[in-house]
Amino acid sequence: MPATSHSHPSRRRRTYGLLAAAAGLATAGALVAALPAGAHDSNHGKPLPSRYQDVQLLSFNDLHGNLEPPSGSSGRVTELQADGTTKTIDAGGVEYLATHLRQAREGNKYSITAAGGDMVGASPLISGLFHDEPTIEALNKLDLDVTSVGNHEFDEGAKELARLQKGGCHPTDGCYTDEEFGGADFPYLAANVLGEKSGKPILKPYWVWKKKDVKVGFIGVTLEDTPGIVSAEGVKGLKFKDEVETINKYAKELQRQGVKSIVALIHEGGLPASTSYNYNCDSPGAGDGISGPIVDIAKNISPSVDALVTGHTHAAYACTINDPSGKPRTVTSAASFGRLYTDTTLTYDRFTGDIARTAVKSANHVVTRTVPKATDMTELISKWNTLAAPIGNRAIGHISADVPNTGTESPMGDLIADAQLWYGKELDAEADLALMNPGGVRAGLTYAAKGAEGDGVVTYAEGFTVQPFANTVNLQDFTGTQLIQVLKEQVSGSNASAPKILQPSANLTYTLDLTKAGADRVVTDSIKLNGAAIDPSATYRVATNSFLAGGGDGFTTLGQGTNDLVGLDDLTALEQYLLANSSATAPIAPPVTNRITIVQ
Repeated sequence: MPATSHSHPSRRRRTYGLLAAAAGLATAGALVAALPAGAHDSNHGKPLPSRYQDVQLLSFNDLHGNLEPPSGSSGRVTELQADGTTKTIDAGGVEYLATHLRQAREGNKYSITAAGGDMVGASPLISGLFHDEPTIEALNKLDLDVTSVGNHEFDEGAKELARLQKGGCHPTDGCYTDEEFGGADFPYLAANVLGEKSGKPILKPYWVWKKKDVKVGFIGVTLEDTPGIVSAEGVKGLKFKDEVETINKYAKELQRQGVKSIVALIHEGGLPASTSYNYNCDSPGAGDGISGPIVDIAKNISPSVDALVTGHTHAAYACTINDPSGKPRTVTSAASFGRLYTDTTLTYDRFTGDIARTAVKSANHVVTRTVPKATDMTELISKWNTLAAPIGNRAIGHISADVPNTGTESPMGDLIADAQLWYGKELDAEADLALMNPGGVRAGLTYAAKGAEGDGVVTYAEGFTVQPFANTVNLQDFTGTQLIQVLKEQVSGSNASAPKILQPSANLTYTLDLTKAGADRVVTDSIKLNGAAIDPSATYRVATNSFLAGGGDGFTTLGQGTNDLVGLDDLTALEQYLLANSSATAPIAPPVTNRITIVQ
């Protein structure tokens, strides 16, 4: 019998699929164009729904509470030009991010906004001073749909993270405004973060976005090594599981629920071969075009996961990495601080419920400051700045020149170490030296005034930008043998491939020989305190922050100290040091970085 308009619907659908496959088309629009003209539902005379639906996925990561445009290099991105040269572009600020995202969504009825963790933590004063409530409010206004947790979401512990999710006033500081904090309108996902007692995720492991007949599942994880880079108190009572095993577990669960389109939000990342945000890491000859932990993770996550939104490294990339079946899969990261957002097109196949992987397209876009500011964000920033001003504008010291946070040994790191030794001696006259982790130094100090305070004046807000973690200053006893081991742990063990060089107080000196390997890079005979060699059997009183005192950053020996004395927070220590040791007529000079002699 000749074919008529009454042919079997399933047979007709298979025919359309074959036509699309034969055409090798890569977008929903092109796939739909391959359908026979005038295709319709013969029973009701209505047009058939498109088999393919483009779903817009907008994503960003590592905002770190940067509501205002970040300054200096933190507020710029590098763009690769057609002629091979590069240029820098000022970028970031939620007033502009909101405008860019809202413009990107125009005309896209199927649009999702997701994030890859570290939305809060290590935040500027406007957010950090209020336990990041302002950032959660801003993310609500951005219409964020879902995010994974990052390591910085645990800076203040699981209970505080739960408060950011559910709302309520801070248990110590109370309410900052007349209205109780409402919490996040979006779910934080923490699939691989389990309570030690319950053995269950502390927050939702996954979330499903639905619009009409389209469903996309999201699984959120943070890096398994979060306990190694967060204070021990912040992760107390928690277990962090393997990223790949966790994602694969919940991908199966989503599939059992009939959700076949899956995106993983992973707070772990990689490093592309170029720092340009628009570098094509899939170009011929580029190899993987990206290195780092995310490569092995991406290569082992189940092929049922269609795309990966990543973060943590603050790098920018929109690459493909082959899944276990050898098929390419999109992996993205949008740098940090709200300077970029990623626009990914996921082509959803209504017949299979899955993403047509060959049709996925993705690119990073700059959050330029040439668009109009979003007025609701301007109002939000103004509200919180008004509350922060009396505290942030207070002068806490004077400097004679910029104190940069650059180099293996940085002037800012040295200044903090000196401040912590000075403060340590105020707590206990027996304090011998101080060590500061480089990752805890978030910025330098600038001589030029940022407001009306005057050149050379250090404000509380500037100090907060340098040290936003509220770690305490701790004093502990270590043997000389342990102290030597601590210095060797900078370049061995978990820090062998990516050394973490502690910033020492002025009375500790040694040689770092980078021509050698592993622990041998720290020349033992060169280690001296006040000009004298370290006595392996002697006891030394060491000042560190609470993060290091808990063995953070791979310094396990620092977690073995005895006779622990806990002081005030590290920013207070810096403030007291600057107030006692600097003035308008006698400002403090940037330390000379000669404590570590580097041999290359």
